[in-house]
Amino acid sequence: MNLEKLPELVIGKIKSKLPIIQGGMSVGVSLSGLASAVANNGGIGVIGAAGIGMLEPDFNKNFKGANERALIKEIRKAREKSNGPIGVNIMVALSDYDNLLKVSVLEGIDLLLLGAGLPLKFPDELSPQKIYDSNTMIVPIISSARAGKVIFDYWLKHYDKLPDAVVVEGPKAGGHLGFKKEDLDKKEFQLENLVKDVMQMVMPYEDKCKRKIPVIAAGGIYTGADIFKFLKMGVSGVQMATRFVATHECDAAIEFKQMYVNAKKEDLVIIQSPVGLPGRAIKNEFITDVFNGITKPFKCYWKCLKTCDFRKAPYCIASALTNAKMGRLINGFSFAGANAYLTEKIVSVKEVFDSIKKEYEEAINSLKEKTNNIIDLNLKKTI
Repeated sequence: MNLEKLPELVIGKIKSKLPIIQGGMSVGVSLSGLASAVANNGGIGVIGAAGIGMLEPDFNKNFKGANERALIKEIRKAREKSNGPIGVNIMVALSDYDNLLKVSVLEGIDLLLLGAGLPLKFPDELSPQKIYDSNTMIVPIISSARAGKVIFDYWLKHYDKLPDAVVVEGPKAGGHLGFKKEDLDKKEFQLENLVKDVMQMVMPYEDKCKRKIPVIAAGGIYTGADIFKFLKMGVSGVQMATRFVATHECDAAIEFKQMYVNAKKEDLVIIQSPVGLPGRAIKNEFITDVFNGITKPFKCYWKCLKTCDFRKAPYCIASALTNAKMGRLINGFSFAGANAYLTEKIVSVKEVFDSIKKEYEEAINSLKEKTNNIIDLNLKKTI
């Protein structure tokens, strides 16, 4: 791979000009506005499907129907506004996972990114091969080579098909994390090591299917220098979410974006989510209350996540995240990646891409300078 400039990213039947997938941020943070802007600037834009229908008027009475309707609207709006590839991120743990999967495929989405659980079983009418035949690529999001091997072996045995790519998400990501809290800082679980393990895991499957299976690095990737670092390791691309939040096109409220701008490094904290997973968020009054044992009573009109025991939950995470997305931060909080504190101001998506390209070039030039200095030093030693 020529790394002199940012390369293209090819996943099965789709191609993006740049090796950047925008991470799918749910409950309305990344909808058609952000996804289409990213696609128009050379990346792959992604709509977050979880809780997408929470602003529909009948959500509390018919949450599956509301989610389905809202997802169709956002996919079609993204298509109208963009000329690049669009994906949908769907959490496997969602109680309406099958519905959202069907809607995405019927709407001709380019890419399905499936995380928060192992995507093993599919509806009878939507096996991975049938999804692929419909020109939609499937990309599981995993946090270990072991999880990847389980998916790959299961798909080969039951569907005679392998994923079109795989995203490896490390512990510096925002939102729910696929690690135990005590493992977040351990060396073996850092993204650099996870990427190496997954690339090694993928190799025999590539030999078996006689095609490349791109590995995408995710979690804590913020700058062009970060991208250069991981491309040098051999990944085909990266997934970035936090960097795109403080943009004019992001679908969250200005108050939500401003939290990223105002955040300091010490404001990024690990919480224990009511759904049983650790998550990274920006500390605010709501989170401080939860840390202090204050509960936020609520009624559950639906069970959006299979793993949620709403009878014991101290608060409704779906409502808290939706409130934050709408700017009502007194009643909610925002998830964010470990590098959210680097955000300085709200800019356009185009400005983000321009900055990333500049940072990437600076990383290349820095490496060249170091290499030349080493060569000069060695030459002086031999003279």
